[in-house]
Amino acid sequence: MNKLLTRRFAVLALIVTPFAVRAQTPPPAEQWQTVVGPDLRFRFEMPPPVEKTVAGEKEKGHASERIAWASKHDGEMFDFDFVDYQAGWFSDKDTKVMARDLGRGEAEKAFPRDKFKYILDEPITLQGWDGYALDIADAEGAAVMMRTYIVKDRLYRLLVTAKADDKARAGAKRFLDSLRLADTRQ
Repeated sequence: MNKLLTRRFAVLALIVTPFAVRAQTPPPAEQWQTVVGPDLRFRFEMPPPVEKTVAGEKEKGHASERIAWASKHDGEMFDFDFVDYQAGWFSDKDTKVMARDLGRGEAEKAFPRDKFKYILDEPITLQGWDGYALDIADAEGAAVMMRTYIVKDRLYRLLVTAKADDKARAGAKRFLDSLRLADTRQ
């Protein structure tokens, strides 16, 4: 009788184990794609599918073409780009001021203060490099969040949109906080 009970218990354990393991395993986290720069100087994360583009035209001071990655997820836009400037382009300039000017760009024209709320509008740093943060919200709370960083003679820019809900804001924050640079300024 004991052998029969032991066998039944063993078979029952084999049948129940997959359900118990499945119940303990959390659902898989939303998959994000890690993008590594072609020269290994940076990496960041964004939701897939990620599309890479290269701008053919160069602006004043550019030493290379602008390279960008973009994705759309749940109706939100995630954009990252970088461009190298001519050697010494930022050397004789105040990079805090340059990061602000390049980070804000046409934002005040596109998002007038009488219609939009400037939630974050301040200088920041990333690994010691000067940058600028600009977060703008509309009347319903949907936001555009931008980050600009100057690293040596390279300009990095991130832009993301976020609906007025916690999930969209968390995704935007994850994207903005994911940028890591190979170069660290002491």
